Amino acid sequence: MSLACPWAHRTLIFRALKRLDAIVSLSVVEPLMRDNGWTLAPGVDPVNGARYLHEIYTKAQPRYTGRVTVPVLWDKKTGAIVNNESAEIIRMFNGAFDGVAGVDATLDFYPKALRTEIDAVNHVVYERVNNGVYRAGFATTQEAHDEAVDALFETLDELEARLARQPYLVGERPTEADWRLFTTLVRFDAVYVGHFKCNRRRLIDYPHLAAYARRLYEVPGVAETVDFDHIKRHYYGSHRTLNPSGIVPKGPDADFRRFSGR
Repeated sequence: MSLACPWAHRTLIFRALKRLDAIVSLSVVEPLMRDNGWTLAPGVDPVNGARYLHEIYTKAQPRYTGRVTVPVLWDKKTGAIVNNESAEIIRMFNGAFDGVAGVDATLDFYPKALRTEIDAVNHVVYERVNNGVYRAGFATTQEAHDEAVDALFETLDELEARLARQPYLVGERPTEADWRLFTTLVRFDAVYVGHFKCNRRRLIDYPHLAAYARRLYEVPGVAETVDFDHIKRHYYGSHRTLNPSGIVPKGPDADFRRFSGR
């Protein structure tokens, strides 16, 4: 997985909260993604000894020519890719290992009674926020950028109002919907405001969204999954069409550690 990627970050959070560390080992790619795609630091993939992530894909399927993305859930026993879709992997992590010693089976981030509402929130958040920042950042016309930014901030305004009435998106405890939104929020001021030109407002300009993101960040085990240096180096260093110089800004000064009083 990549510490920079918000989609992969979801799986890392679920791995931490469900206490799957002893079951699911972890290989982290380097921040910069260049001509060979995602690169594994030497010695970081003890399972396959791969240097590049595309080697994992072709080991599973020698004739594979499609996209090489993170996260990847690899089966050590069968030597196959189980899944590379984060939304499906977090569902697996949520319940597939609950009978194994050491796993926290008390946490259910997709409870049956709330699934319809969680799915509805997920759909809006994915279309307008998670993917919305990318649509704005990689837009090649003013019209496309404006459309994505308008939808993004309209939705953030709606989420701000929702969180003024309740502590979490669905119910009284964090659910899958919250963690799917969190990985975008935690990157918002650090990269999306400047790098993706989503600068109508910052996260810290939304009192309820900022407080909500801070609460999630302070859940034990979550802060350790957030690496701002890795995040910024990937976005500003890898997207040379958006940032030809590759210069990584030193700011913003305010990050989640400061919000949390640390």
